[in-house]
Amino acid sequence: MNRELIVRSSSKAVDFALLKEGKLIELHKEEDNNSFTVGDILLAKVRKPVTGLNAAFVNVGYEKDAFLHYHDLGPQLSSMLKFIKKVSTGKVRDYTLKDFPFEKDIDKNGSIMDVLKANQSILVQIVKEPISTKGPRISSELSIAGRYLVMVPFSDRVSVSQKIGSREEKERLKRLVKSIKPKGFGVIIRTVAEGKKVAELDKDLENLMDKWVSMCKKLYKAPTPSKVLVELNRASSILRDVFNDSFTGIVVDDETLYSQVKDYVQEIAPKKESIVRLYKSSVPIFEKFGIERQIKTSFGKTASMSRGAYLVIEHTEALHVIDVNSGNRSNKAKNQEDTALEVNLLAASEIARQLRLRDMGGIIVVDFIDMGKSENRRKLFDHLREEMKDDRAKHKILPPSKFGLIQITRQRVRPEMKIKTSEEDPNGGKREVEAPIVLIDKIQADLQKLLNGKKKDSKVVLHIHPFIAAYLTKGFPSIRFKWFLEYKKWIKIQERDAFTYLHYRFKDKDGKNIY
Repeated sequence: MNRELIVRSSSKAVDFALLKEGKLIELHKEEDNNSFTVGDILLAKVRKPVTGLNAAFVNVGYEKDAFLHYHDLGPQLSSMLKFIKKVSTGKVRDYTLKDFPFEKDIDKNGSIMDVLKANQSILVQIVKEPISTKGPRISSELSIAGRYLVMVPFSDRVSVSQKIGSREEKERLKRLVKSIKPKGFGVIIRTVAEGKKVAELDKDLENLMDKWVSMCKKLYKAPTPSKVLVELNRASSILRDVFNDSFTGIVVDDETLYSQVKDYVQEIAPKKESIVRLYKSSVPIFEKFGIERQIKTSFGKTASMSRGAYLVIEHTEALHVIDVNSGNRSNKAKNQEDTALEVNLLAASEIARQLRLRDMGGIIVVDFIDMGKSENRRKLFDHLREEMKDDRAKHKILPPSKFGLIQITRQRVRPEMKIKTSEEDPNGGKREVEAPIVLIDKIQADLQKLLNGKKKDSKVVLHIHPFIAAYLTKGFPSIRFKWFLEYKKWIKIQERDAFTYLHYRFKDKDGKNIY
């Protein structure tokens, strides 16, 4: 399975496209003005504890106060507050916690008023970036992520990723980490640590300890609010979380970023350093790898799938709703139940991709095509879970309801990726229309349905605006010639000046509409 990371840099932002077998599955944007990235740790000041919410509003330097709930304080809050006070005043110079006396854990069902006071300094970590009118969501249960391990200060617990299936491997990793773990720090063992030796884990832990010490040095007489630990740049954090042996290429179009990525890959996987390449062509990098086209065709209200099936994706204030449609699909399935299963399995794969691609979060309700057999509903449920296995965001999928609905909850830590795919009507209309690239894909989908149907043997003439006709027929191989190779049928194209830019019709030799 081939995976590629394509990185496009501009003066204001860096875009990251993750491809799986050439298909776009994740798209991220890192903007220069983003001061609150998930994973950043800040020295902040409590603005106001609120009894009714059992939470506090905290000044982290954003226009809106951050929200800190009691359950996000962490059991060792008292130890952390004591540590911050002593380090910031210079009374503690040893940051390893091996000789630091820990306080008693706070009551898990306690009140915010008992543990936090206004104007108190506190270390917090961004767990959700500012979204819409809300400030960032924060936690004071800190964690510092590495390649194989996540280090948790003021803890002693060692836990292993649930995605590691082997019980023997879990026990082996736990045993190794307990033997190298520094006192006063808990460790979470990540999925990518599976099969790794103690030397690799120890090196990762040393890097995390260096980050912690460096952060603690910044606390001495630090103003509030101030950032004391910055998460890796987005390119490195993506590589840290998703990089594996299946990666076949990392292509970057900026020399500075190329050097950073190459250095990071050399550090985490020296044997893979050669797959990092600097892109120098005059053709824009997203155009070269077909990403721009995939963006245009993937972010609209309607998402097309193969053989005429499609999704309709609606976003409301409370939730996302996805409707699965078979379209005018024609296949060799024996009955409606088999057709429904085939379309639903296809849709499940595309839905898993769309959730990652758009970074959709919250509650998602999917209306699949009704199926009568319980074994088919189970097959769909298992397939959806398997397709979403690689999704890094925390999620939960409920089995299909009696109405054929599947409910999904997916963690949202960043604003949803929204890309405008409509353009100004070139015919002078006031409304917006779908982009031309989307139109070509629609024409091809309709043609496929047409040639798979009853009109397969009849003559087909495509009537279309002259501009689109030129786009379909010019160059070699032209799009029309590719259709001929695929369908073994020559499509005559008739230019129609009277047609609007995005208007088209399929007609037979007598001029009658056939689609």
